[in-house]
Amino acid sequence: MVIAPAQPTARQPDTERSDVGRPIAPRSDLGLAARLLDWFGVDSDWERVPAGRDAYRRDLWLGAGFAVFSAVSVELGRSMGFFENVREPLWLVYLLGVAGTVPLAWRRRYPLVSLVLVYGFFLGLGLTIPAITVLMPLQVMYFVALFTAVAWARDRRAMLVVVSICVLVMFTWLIWMFAVQQGIETILDEYPTPADWPGLIDPYLASSAYQLIMNIAYFGGAVVAGQMQWNAARRRRQLADQTVTIERQGAALTDQAIVAERLRIARELHDVVAHHVSVIGIQAAAARRVLDRDPARAAEALVTIERESREGVAQMRNLVGTLRSVPDGGPAGSAGADPASRAPEPGLADLPALTAADHDGLDTTFRQVEEPPGAAADVPDPMGLSLYRTAQEAMANVRKHSTARSATVTLRVVRDPGALDGPQFEHGFAEVEVLDDGRPRRGTSGSGLGLLGIRERAATHQGVVEIGPRATGGYRVRVRLPLPAPDPLAGSGAAPATAEGPAALVEPVAPVEPVASAAPAASPEATR
Repeated sequence: MVIAPAQPTARQPDTERSDVGRPIAPRSDLGLAARLLDWFGVDSDWERVPAGRDAYRRDLWLGAGFAVFSAVSVELGRSMGFFENVREPLWLVYLLGVAGTVPLAWRRRYPLVSLVLVYGFFLGLGLTIPAITVLMPLQVMYFVALFTAVAWARDRRAMLVVVSICVLVMFTWLIWMFAVQQGIETILDEYPTPADWPGLIDPYLASSAYQLIMNIAYFGGAVVAGQMQWNAARRRRQLADQTVTIERQGAALTDQAIVAERLRIARELHDVVAHHVSVIGIQAAAARRVLDRDPARAAEALVTIERESREGVAQMRNLVGTLRSVPDGGPAGSAGADPASRAPEPGLADLPALTAADHDGLDTTFRQVEEPPGAAADVPDPMGLSLYRTAQEAMANVRKHSTARSATVTLRVVRDPGALDGPQFEHGFAEVEVLDDGRPRRGTSGSGLGLLGIRERAATHQGVVEIGPRATGGYRVRVRLPLPAPDPLAGSGAAPATAEGPAALVEPVAPVEPVASAAPAASPEATR
């Protein structure tokens, strides 16, 4: 708690305590400074995911609630005589008390900026109207701002620098207040000699030590509590990633078992077919040779052929039925196939659902541009699947390898022969573009196989690809595929691929930008 030395007319607010657990012990081979840096996550590759729109909206409500609370506290403080010696007008006291809570409205969106504003505002008030700084809402706000900066800052090194400067400035201000504040002079005048001391310690020294201990507990509690929350969030994310990895490994093992079982069934099927067909061939040859001389023996051979063919068909039916009863990714012997395994391949109509899915707090928007309206219905299914997989891979890269807060998926289908230069686009084009506002996350460059797959899909359809950072910031993945010649027998009233939900947006066609041709391998800067 930021507490200045005692004033004769003001009662000091109580100190809040934080119950925080012990941090995880770092490796014993590190020095003290290295352990602290490791505990603060300075060199960690993980960055805490932004809280999202709902959390930002809750911060706005929190800031509004603190503003009301601060206005009420100013009135209560005025009634208790806090501002009797304040020469500034009362409306300014109210305005400053309420304005000090405004940075809480974006405390998780811009945690370090909010911290600097809060503590800069506090320092200005402390030097001009110190009575306002002791109000309870502002005392709580100082703690919350410091806690949030440590818990939500994405750049841990910048967080450590900013927090250290703010805390150092606060303690410098406290030491200065100890030296010049009138309350200290009152203590010295009231207890001039050791005989007048009410206890064993000098009252001035006792007051200074008490305020120092309280402020160390206040600032230290905010820093430790915020860092513990950041560490807990990182552990939760690691556990979630490990859970996903275990599930994928389990699914892979299941798939391997299914493949092994199917191979065994295929071998049995081969043996069944080879055995029965061989018997049928031998008996057919025998029947042909004795048909004229011994019809009875020829009839026996034909009976054997009939029996072997029936047995072979029955055994093949059983084996094929066993294969059909094993769903993709499901256990062998389950009754019926998984309905998802019989679902059609995704296409352009599934892009809105892909965009609207949960992307770890990422704000996503889908836009669909068609010229003429309904042109998306002319996109062949294999081309639609390639565009869908491109958007799917690009969105996965944004989640895993980018610090982006928002991403936009745009589908463009243009049937204008003159929209682009090049013989492959003489009948128009279909394009999907994924834009984000982030930067590459350190330590998550990836293998580049996903982008290589995007290029290979585009090359299959004689398309072109643009992958890389944008000049205005962010990252772009764009794939443009040429449309085939329109079918003259197809009706013109086909419905366009529509988007489900409010995230879909159909816009007029925008000017088309040139796109670089597809390369066989990913460039060094496009490895996400």
